[in-house]
Amino acid sequence: MSITSRLSSPAMLRRVLTFDALSGAATGGLHLLLAPVLAEWLGLPEALLQASGVAIFAFVALAGGLALQASPSRGPLMAIVLLNVAWGAGCLWLAFGGAVDPAPLGLAYLLVQAAAVFVLAELEWMGARRLAGTHRGPLTA
Repeated sequence: MSITSRLSSPAMLRRVLTFDALSGAATGGLHLLLAPVLAEWLGLPEALLQASGVAIFAFVALAGGLALQASPSRGPLMAIVLLNVAWGAGCLWLAFGGAVDPAPLGLAYLLVQAAAVFVLAELEWMGARRLAGTHRGPLTA
């Protein structure tokens, strides 16, 4: 079995979705519970951190729900992929777009988040493509 086959297997897709949900919950929790401290350390607006914390928990609900399903529907799975890509693009825009002036630690934080969600999006996309190629209708595991 090739590494691509292993990375795009149904079991791996569920693991990736689970990791995405758990890491999102941790990030969202940090943003909500430590927004004032993070704002100071990262040089990002406190309101942005709080709003992103709330948004992340909506994402976590979707990703976590899909991770628990034996046959995730294609639409919600593709929404997860697109939301990860949008989050990564948003992090890059915040890092380099001039809307905020992050501290060096904030720049690193944004770049690590962007890289992480782009990798998650790619792994989820690989799993979705493989499952879509072998099944019609809902993706099965």
